[in-house]
Amino acid sequence: MAKKRRSTKTRRQTADAGVAMAITRARTQARAVVKFRKTQRGRRARAVAAATAGPRRRRAPGAAAIPADVRRALGPRDSAGLLIAEGDSWFDYPFNDVLRLLEDDHGYDVESVAHKGDRVEDMAYAGGQFEEFARRLEKVLRRGQVPNAILLSGGGNDIAGDEFAILLNHAASGLPPINQDIVRGVVEVRLRNAYTFLISGLTELATRILGRPIPILIHGYDYPIPDGRGFLGGFFVLPGPWLEPGFHQKGYGDVAQNARVMRDLIDSFNAMLKSLRTTPQFAHVTYLDLRGTLESGGTYKKDWANELHPTARGFATVAAKFAAAVDAV
Repeated sequence: MAKKRRSTKTRRQTADAGVAMAITRARTQARAVVKFRKTQRGRRARAVAAATAGPRRRRAPGAAAIPADVRRALGPRDSAGLLIAEGDSWFDYPFNDVLRLLEDDHGYDVESVAHKGDRVEDMAYAGGQFEEFARRLEKVLRRGQVPNAILLSGGGNDIAGDEFAILLNHAASGLPPINQDIVRGVVEVRLRNAYTFLISGLTELATRILGRPIPILIHGYDYPIPDGRGFLGGFFVLPGPWLEPGFHQKGYGDVAQNARVMRDLIDSFNAMLKSLRTTPQFAHVTYLDLRGTLESGGTYKKDWANELHPTARGFATVAAKFAAAVDAV
C-alpha cells in the first residue's frame, strides 16, 4: 500500500512538473509571436500609409458603396458578440458544426482558425497556430471589437483513429478492456500538457496584445456509439470509422459493451479537462460538460451522424449549450 502511495505521489509530482514546464514554454513561444507580430504590424502600417497617400491613393470602399438592398439582405450589423475559435471537426464540419450554428441560430460573429482533423498537439505545438490567432485578434481589435470568449475544441483526433486500438487490451488477454496505464499517459500527460500549453499561450497572447486575458471556454465530448459508421458511411476514401476498427482489432465485437468502454474513456477525458480549471493561472477558463446532451439509447442515430460527429439536430443542441455557456461567462 505504501509503495502504491509513493507511486501515485511520484506520478502527481511528474504531472505537476510537466504542467509547469508547459506553461513556461507556452508563454515563451507566445512572447516570441508577439515580438514577431509587432514587426509585422509596422510593415502593415507603412503599407497602409503608402497605399492611402498621394494622388493614386487606395481606400477600402465605405458603407455607401454597398447597395441598400444588399445591406438589408445581409441583416443587422449588430450581433450577440464576437468569438474566436480554435478546434477540430466539431468546429469545422461540412454543412453543420457548432460555429456555424452559433452564428446562424444565436447571432454571434465568429472568427475561426479551426481545422477538421487537427489534434490538440497540432494546435498547441505546430508552428504558425499562435501567430494566426494573434493575427485574427489584432484584426478584430482594429475594428474596435473585443472577443467575448475564445472557444477551444479538441482531443477526439488525439484518441480516435489509427491509434485508438493502443488504448485497449486484447479481449483474449483476460485483462479489462481499457489499458489504464496507456490511457493515463495519453489523457493525463500528453493531452493535459497540450491543453495547458495551448491555454497558456493564448492567454499570454491576449494579455500582451489586449492587456488582459480573454475568457476561454473548453469542452468535453458526449458519449459516442462505436457502431462502425464513418462520414457519409465511411466508404472508399471518405473518413471513418474511427472507433470500431480498433475494437475489432482487439477482439471486441459487442457494440453495447464497446459503448460502455467509450463512456469510461470519455469520462476520463472530461475529468482531465474539468481539472484544468483548478490550475491557478486558469481562473478565466470555463469547462463545458456535454455528456448526456445527445441521444445514446435506441434512437441515438437522430443525434449522431457517425461515430464522432452529431447530426444537424445534434449540433443544434450542442450549439445551444455553447451559447448558454458563453452568455454566462
